Amino acid sequence: MSKPKIASVWLEACAGCHMSFLDIDERIVDLLGKVELTATPITDIKTFPEVDVGVVEGGLGNEEELHLAKELRERCKILIAWGDCAVFGGINCMRNFMPVEQVLKEGFVETVSTVNPERVIPRVDIPALLPQALPLDRAVKVDVYVPGCPPDADTILYIFSEILEGRLPSVPTDIMRYD
Repeated sequence: MSKPKIASVWLEACAGCHMSFLDIDERIVDLLGKVELTATPITDIKTFPEVDVGVVEGGLGNEEELHLAKELRERCKILIAWGDCAVFGGINCMRNFMPVEQVLKEGFVETVSTVNPERVIPRVDIPALLPQALPLDRAVKVDVYVPGCPPDADTILYIFSEILEGRLPSVPTDIMRYD
């Protein structure tokens, strides 16, 4: 029997969920003996391969992230929303109370740390923002929700263990983490 193939992507988020994955520590060696990681945020991929499990960290904030979420959904059997940003939209949704033009102005012109004397808001070099930041399931079907900011290593390991046992996991409330 071949190892389940897993692809993960980091969208609009802080990378804390992937850091929690690394926090599995030495148990990751055993897990990696049972699965094949085909794509991760540190691999230079141009398109997702066909996989058994897709893992999405982060919400949807721009057209590129929306495209990546749809592409991974098409190429995986099980899609996991990993962390509060993917599950609920997370802190990214704070921008939903401002028009997109104001978000861009705040980010590229008006922040205290920005050096932009010409007050240029890039239009070509960055993906277009969606009208609102969204959780993953507002755009694609999600099979497994793993809440937490970030979910802890034991929860992530539990999810993969369940999948390896042929079960579609549901995170028990006693191991959910909301820090």
